[in-house]
Order: sequence, then C-alpha cells, then structure tokens
Amino acid sequence: MEPAERAEQPESEIYRVIVFRQAGMELLLTSTENGVSLPEVTTPRWQRAAENLGLATKSTWGEEVICLFQSDATTLGSSDNRIHYQVAEHWGSAGKSEVPTQWVSLDDLRQDSFVDHSDYAAIEQSVAERDTWARDPVGGPFAQLGWFKELYEWIEGEIAPRGLHLNGNFRQLNASPSFSLIRFEADGPAVWFKAVGEPNQREFPITLALARLFPEHVPPILAVRPAWNGWLMIEAEGTNLGESKDVSVWERAVAEMAELQVASVSTHRQLLRSGAHDLRTRSLRDVVSPFMSLTGHLMGRQLKVPPPVLSEMELKLLGERIQEALSQAEELGIPDTLGHLDANPGNIIISRSGCAFLDWAEAYVGHPFFSFQYLVEHFRRIGGADSSSESRLAAAYLRAWEHIASRECLAEAMTLAPLLAAFAYVAGTDTWRQPERLRDLHSASYLRGLTRRMNREAKQLSDGKAPCLI
Repeated sequence: MEPAERAEQPESEIYRVIVFRQAGMELLLTSTENGVSLPEVTTPRWQRAAENLGLATKSTWGEEVICLFQSDATTLGSSDNRIHYQVAEHWGSAGKSEVPTQWVSLDDLRQDSFVDHSDYAAIEQSVAERDTWARDPVGGPFAQLGWFKELYEWIEGEIAPRGLHLNGNFRQLNASPSFSLIRFEADGPAVWFKAVGEPNQREFPITLALARLFPEHVPPILAVRPAWNGWLMIEAEGTNLGESKDVSVWERAVAEMAELQVASVSTHRQLLRSGAHDLRTRSLRDVVSPFMSLTGHLMGRQLKVPPPVLSEMELKLLGERIQEALSQAEELGIPDTLGHLDANPGNIIISRSGCAFLDWAEAYVGHPFFSFQYLVEHFRRIGGADSSSESRLAAAYLRAWEHIASRECLAEAMTLAPLLAAFAYVAGTDTWRQPERLRDLHSASYLRGLTRRMNREAKQLSDGKAPCLI
C-alpha cells in the first residue's frame, strides 16, 4: 500500500468480553459503585485478539476463558474508537481478580444495572447469536458452548498412546466460528490444533497432501478431525526464521525451500487436486487483461494525488510487459513446482535436522522463484537492503536448480522474478475478483499500490536495471 493512501487508524482496539458459564446461563461482570460492567480489554490492533484477550482475562480477572466469536454488536468509546464485543466460555479459575467480579444469572440482568447501557443490548444480541450458532454446529463448530472440552478430551485420547499427556496449559491464538489455532503444552513436545474454514478451507487438504508427499518438510500430523477441517500436529522444534538476522541461517532456509520445490516437480496433479492455487504461466496469462481493466477502474476512484494515478495507456503497456515477461520465463524451461504465496520467515522453523514450512493456505503450483522473491522481501524488512547478503541468499537458493537449468537461464529467471512475483501475488488468487472486497477503501488502495509497484518493476526490467542477485 502506498503511504499517501493509508488511512489513519488507532493503534489499539477495545474489547468487552462476554464470558458465559453454567451452560451459558451465567455471565461474568465487574462491579463498581455505579453499577456493573463487562470486563474490558485494550489490545494492540495488529496482534492476535484471541491471544491477548485470553491473557488479559486470566491475569486481570483470574479467569481462564475460551474465545468463541466476535459479536456483531459494537458501540463507540472514547475518541470514536469502536468497542467490540467478544463472546467467550469460562474454562476455569486461574487466580485472584484485580477488581471485584461476580457471576450473574442471565435472568437477573437489568439494563439499568449497567454503567453503560449499551452493554446490556450487546449481551442480548450475543445471546441471540450464540443460540443461532448452536443450530449450526457444522458451519460454526467453534462458536458452540462445550467444544473446547470435547477437543481437549479428543487430544488426550490421541496422544496417550504416544506416552504424552496434556499438562493443562494452553494458548489460544486464533478464534472464530470456523477457525481455530491453539497450542497445548504436554509432558513432552507441545502439540498444536489447527482448523480452518472459508476462505482458507483449502489449507486442510493441502496440509494433508504435503504431510503425505513431503513429511520431512512439514510438522508431523498426529490426527485429523475432518468434521472440523482440523488437524493435530507435533510442534516443530527449532528457531523461527523471523527471529534471526543471521544470513547463514537464511541461506539454510532458502536452500531447503529450493530442495522441497525441486522434489515437488512431479506432484502437480496431487497439489492442484488438494486445492493449491494454479499460477502456471497459462493461468496467469489469462488474467492479465481483466486485472488491468479492473485496476483502471480502481485508479479512477483514487481520491488523492500523490501517489500517481496510472493512465489507461500506462496500464495497457504494463499488461504487455507482464505478458512478455511471462513468455520469457516460460522459454527458460524452469519447471513449475510447489510454491508459497505467504513465504515469510514466520512460517519457517529451522532446527539442526532441517526446516519445517508452515501455514500452507496459500500454496500454489507455478514458477518456483516467486516464493524466493517473497522471502527476500521479508529479509529486506528485517535487516535492510544489503546486496551482498541477498547475493548469498540467491546463490544458496539456486544451487539446487543448477542441474535443471543453465546459470544463464537461472540468472534471467531471477531478473524476471520481481515483476512476475508481484503480479502472481495479487492476480493469481481470487481476492481481486470479489466485488465486496473492492468496495473497501483499504483493499482498493492496496491493489493500486501493488500495481504501481509492478509498473516500477516493469520499467526497471525494460531499462535493463533490474538487479541480478547472482
């Protein structure tokens, strides 16, 4: 996104937590001399809400909770910051509360008992939403009261034959009616439960396919829960690549990514059947024209200049340059492989024995060098632009490809990668085809910014100034 188009947003978000217990018939409230209130938590905007809410509820009110879903109820707080309502279920007591709290029967609630009357309306709406979700256990398994107890007992049963037992400590990172991500401690390696819904439902079959095809490159899967699109896996031991600036560590990561991709050359059909995005050249070529047409419409909606608005002629020329680059890349003969549109250091765990690659919702089949380009972008953000270090990364990555293509072909492919990776990232999935997303100002601004980025890469390529990293 271009800085000039970025709208100012608060750095934090306010949540009020609606905590149910006793089969949803009691509610946790804080008490003051002016009345009762829902527990309130302020969380950093760009961090995981469920994790922060769980930690705050435990440390401040001495109660361990499981987040179920965010209610549609909202209200305005100070500085017009919207207050969100998170619905949760009580799991257990974890200590003393810093402020007086009480459990109140839903039947005893009265609007005039609340310091903020909007809390009462939010509770009523949340109860209605909870009951609606209760009638849809397939569409919203994690909005159901009692689901966590069922999951906990299932995990205990799955890991017991391996001599493992949960020790009671867990960390809920993501929470919604159809998504879940939780880390459970055990008297051995920790285990993770992950479940996905739309629009990332493809991650379930993709993950199972990768575990079958490339078990040495993904965390071991212990069990699956198909009704929830969920799976249980052993925690990958090692260091998260995002925590390291050591170039030698990054060299290992990109080298192993290349080895995985080379090993995947013959697995196109299995990967595409499992739900991987089709980013092969012919598929990308088909969307160049409609994408440029859409971007022209979005450019016409831009309210501020700068950043520059690309003209119809500039977009037409950009489309032609992308088509030409796609043809050139195809002629180089580098095979399509498994790739990762979300290739970022947070999704790579490095240990002495190798690398584990995580979170494959955005897996694709297409040019392998796109994934390398995405990872290099993250390397620049962590350590700054450093041509010497980037050349080392390129050399480590390309080593696995030297028996497949000549050094000249590899060098030309690396030159084409910045432009084509940017186009594949934005146009290779269906996000840009969704009218409701494009009506959002931030999504429209994001697409315009990426298109300007493509235009700069195309001009550099045309002028012969694109960097060669080897």
